[in-house]
Formats: sequence, structure tokens, C-alpha cells
Amino acid sequence: MAHAQQHYYVPHASRYSVLLSVGIFLLAFGFILKLNSISAGLFSMLGGVAAIVFVLFGWFGAVIGENASGKYQIWEDRSFRLGMIWFIFSEVMFFAAFFGVLFYYRVISVPELASFDPQFTPYPGFTADWPSSGPKGPAFQPMAAWGIPAINTLILLTSGATLTWAHWGLFANKQKQLVLGLALTIALGLIFLFLQAHEYQEAYTKLGLTLKAGVYGGTFFILTGFHGLHVTLGTIMLIVVFLRSMKGHFSADRHFAFSAVAWYWHFVDVVWLLLFVFVYWL
Repeated sequence: MAHAQQHYYVPHASRYSVLLSVGIFLLAFGFILKLNSISAGLFSMLGGVAAIVFVLFGWFGAVIGENASGKYQIWEDRSFRLGMIWFIFSEVMFFAAFFGVLFYYRVISVPELASFDPQFTPYPGFTADWPSSGPKGPAFQPMAAWGIPAINTLILLTSGATLTWAHWGLFANKQKQLVLGLALTIALGLIFLFLQAHEYQEAYTKLGLTLKAGVYGGTFFILTGFHGLHVTLGTIMLIVVFLRSMKGHFSADRHFAFSAVAWYWHFVDVVWLLLFVFVYWL
């Protein structure tokens, strides 16, 4: 019986990992072709996305099924938690690298270029003002911090509160509070993404702030764009947890999937606070 399990559960061999690798390759290869204006790139990217989505549904569905059948006990729960902790740590290092790039540009590179002797510098008239597109970058206007970015900050902070409220409902076995808290968090995540898309549209059409706007444009879109991708993934995970909560998959004693998504979402919240301070405000 599952409750008498003494050893770590080892699932059957799966082909999903191979298919996922193929999907990622097709997506990356198609992107390269698209950058070089080769029409086949779009079809390669779509094929890669389709393969990845298929793997996500199939692989995670298999894991959910194994959990629901009672095959996972304390050993597996500890393993999953450690895996999620290391995954979030890798995400911390991922964003730390890009924040390091921002620090290097702002504190070291740009001031050094502006400090050259005016008689010998290849960039006469260049100053160390920030934000900067660099010595020969195009002119642009930075995104004002106290517009959409401030609103999105409030939205994400509120989403963290609604998710915590849902977590309390789970511990108290209050199904309605759990489901309502998740629904509110999902709605706030979708609003955040909508406003960020509007922000990007305004940056490109009105401010001249594009990926080609030198060092600031590049770091701005890399940092905020990757964060937006994480919000998108987090929202998808919240939707899955919401649907599972509707089916009563979680209890106060067994809810790793909910905890993992909550950890991830709070991590995304913290990253946005750093983005707001160092990219938009300062």
C-alpha cells in the first residue's frame, strides 16, 4: 500500500525529456532563422512551442496523477521542496547577473567613458548622465517611475497579499477563501501583464526607448522583459493550482504544488521591487 511505502518512488522511463529538448531546439533554431529573415523560422518556432506545451501538459499531468494515486510520500515531498529551492536559487543568480550588468554600465563603464581627456577622447561631449544610451546611442526618454511602473508595483504587492490570504485559507481548510484568493491573484497577474504590454508600446512609439537605445535600452528590456516572462509563467502555474484547488487536490497536510507556486510568485514580487528601484526610480 502507498501508506506503507519505505523507499523512494522511481517512475517509469519517460520520453518527455527528449521531446522537451527537441522543442527547445526548434524554438531557438527558429528564432535564429527569424532574425536572419528566413521564413521557415516562424514554423520552426511554432513547432517548438507546440512541443513544449505538449510536454508541459503531459509531464506535469503524469506527476499530478502519480501524486493523486498516493505514490508520493515524505521522501518525495522533501525532494520536491529541495528541488524548488535550488530552482529559485538559480533564478536569483540569473537576475543577479543582469543586475550586475546594470551596475557595471551605470557605475563603471559610462563614467569611465566620460572621464577621458577631451583632447584625446573619441567621444567628445559625452557625459556620465544616467540613463544613457552610450556615446553614440540614439536619443530617448526614460520611462517615468510614477506612472505604470508604480501601479504595477502596487498590483504585485497586492497579489502577494491575496496569495498569502489564499494560503491561510488552505491551512484553515477554507475552500472558498483558497479559491477566491487564487482567483484574485491570477487576475492581478493578468492586469500586470496587460499594463506592461501597454508600457512597452508607449516606450517604442512615444519615448524612443527601444532595444536599440544603447546600454539603457538593452538592460531595460532584458530585465523587465525576463521579469514579465516570469510573471507569465507564474500566472500559468497559478491557473493550474487554481483548477486543482477547485477539484480539492490540496489539504493543510499535502500541498507542495501550492507552496512551490507561492514561493515562485513571492520571488517574482521581490525581483520587481528591485527593478522598480534600480531601473525606474534611481
